[in-house]
Amino acid sequence: MDDDLTPLGWDKKIRSETPFFLGALTLGLFLAFGGSWFADPSQLLLRAGMLVWLVAAILYCIFGVVRHADRLAKILGEPLGTLILTTSVTVIEVSLIAAVMFEGGSNPTLARETMFAVVMIMMNGMVGLALLAGGIRHIQQEYNLEGARAYLSVLIPLAVIALILPNRTITTAAGTMSVAQAVFFSVTTVLLYGIFLGLQTMRHRGFFIQPSLADVELEPADPEITQPAKRGRAIAGPAAMLFLTMVPIVGLSKYLAVIVEQGIHELNVPTAFGGILIACLILAPESISALEAALTNRLQRSINLCLGSALATLALTVPFVLTIGLVTGLTINLGLTGDNAVLLLLTILVSMLTFGGGRTNMFQGAVHFLLFLSFLLLIFSP
Repeated sequence: MDDDLTPLGWDKKIRSETPFFLGALTLGLFLAFGGSWFADPSQLLLRAGMLVWLVAAILYCIFGVVRHADRLAKILGEPLGTLILTTSVTVIEVSLIAAVMFEGGSNPTLARETMFAVVMIMMNGMVGLALLAGGIRHIQQEYNLEGARAYLSVLIPLAVIALILPNRTITTAAGTMSVAQAVFFSVTTVLLYGIFLGLQTMRHRGFFIQPSLADVELEPADPEITQPAKRGRAIAGPAAMLFLTMVPIVGLSKYLAVIVEQGIHELNVPTAFGGILIACLILAPESISALEAALTNRLQRSINLCLGSALATLALTVPFVLTIGLVTGLTINLGLTGDNAVLLLLTILVSMLTFGGGRTNMFQGAVHFLLFLSFLLLIFSP
């Protein structure tokens, strides 16, 4: 039986929930003393220490969330397992972006930079690394073509409408949406994503499962969790702890947003750098899981994680951000300009070519990673 599914004693169970306890302790300390710690912005050394502390605590909690999501994935199987992980990360992403928006209300592009960074990291950085590493180890790798096409068929229109079209409309200022446009886009995007989830989890679930290959070892069903009663108990514990471990992340996101926003202004770094910092923090566990899956010749799981994360950002985070803007009156600038718009269109074109067949190799990974390096370069040298 898999060690992750083996029942644990109470002492081991408590030790396994260290991310939650440490996250809750950190949140309690910041709630109690955060006001005095943030009182003097000139204390740069103190701010740097708090930034390291917050990033470490949030990242530790995120890995705790991922551990529980992986446990549920082994019980529920694919693609539900990957969907749980992607949804959990999206909730964390939304909470961090919301905190950044409220702290950086004077900068309407912070949310856009974070979401664009998520798309570029997953569709170029992690897709590139996964295909490159998997191609080096396995020469060629097979994936489910219908699943990849399904992701791209939803990703492409949402990316163009959310991140490029706002700069081409004339009802409002460049890069923004009118109330009617924001409401229409938010509602239709969520509905489209709901249809996609129905396709992914029910009608065409097989599109998102690794094709049967001779050199891929399929995990046997665990007899301990196939019975309904045991299955229910096995799901309840990880699901509850997954939710509880996310609470400190949401609470600490406010304090992280304060430091990031103030650091951007005081150090005079590009706004996109703050977006990348938050995106890297959010995506670290998913990225590691995607790379591990590619190295073990489970490329479909890597694709589910990478494309699924980018899709969830466009389908869920963007409507949420637009809703915040409508409710609070904050200006939300989503439209990409100049080199970023070109990079997004180039990423879409290359992705269509990469996932236009049934196999990948290291060359395709190298192309995607080159686009990611170009994205990093253009942040500091636009």
